[in-house]
Amino acid sequence: MKRADSGCALALAAAIACATCVATMTGAGAAAGATDPSAAAQPAPARSAPPAPAPQARPRPVGTDTAADYAEVVAAYRDSAYQGDARAQVILGTMYANGQGVRQDYVLALSWFTRSAERGDASAQLNLGDTYARGRGVPRDDAEALRWYRKAADQGFVHAQNALGLMYREGRGVPRNDAEAVKWYRKAAELEDVGARINLAAMYAQGLGVPRDLVEAHKWYDLAANRYVTGDHEGRETAARELAVIAARMTAAEIGRARRLAREWRPRQ
Repeated sequence: MKRADSGCALALAAAIACATCVATMTGAGAAAGATDPSAAAQPAPARSAPPAPAPQARPRPVGTDTAADYAEVVAAYRDSAYQGDARAQVILGTMYANGQGVRQDYVLALSWFTRSAERGDASAQLNLGDTYARGRGVPRDDAEALRWYRKAADQGFVHAQNALGLMYREGRGVPRNDAEAVKWYRKAAELEDVGARINLAAMYAQGLGVPRDLVEAHKWYDLAANRYVTGDHEGRETAARELAVIAARMTAAEIGRARRLAREWRPRQ
């Protein structure tokens, strides 16, 4: 299997692979006037589209990345992708989606994501779901987006779980079902996804799919703002703002109980 010879190209490929797994699905969804993940967790009153495609979240710079570095990654992984390496395929798809090392081409990105997704790569399945949800290189198809989100979510991929929750929340590709949205948000929130925690907190704050419970809402906003394993700084800032709004509606005793629950919370094993 062909791989890049230079350390820079290998580091870049690792960053690109990571970018396919990380995060544009980090903000809150349409629940409770929270945030729009497609705007990197910036406040928005409402929206109809699910989070922006993961490929559009460009990998963070590694050293002094240049166009030549990206072109080297493309050259290094192209042969492996054609030979059926699912990880190489999703990396190559991301390069085409971002226009890194190649001319941006959503149709080719779709092709590579499809090949990888059909081989079972969860990040490719997530990206493919986003591609259909946004209509990038293919007509928008919510039912197809839902199908690929579910495949990735069933593998425990947290960003897909959060996206699937949003599809149920908004009734896209499936009848609206707030209880089902809560179920998927909770799965991702328990696995420490910041955006899912914000979404779940918003559902509790409004009593959507669950009984209205400001203590639980406060707990999940607190966990999103202060307990994290990702670099979603904007998501945490959004959670902190929502936390202050919720706290203003609660008694001191309720806030104390919510804080205790957050302190005692442990991630699902």
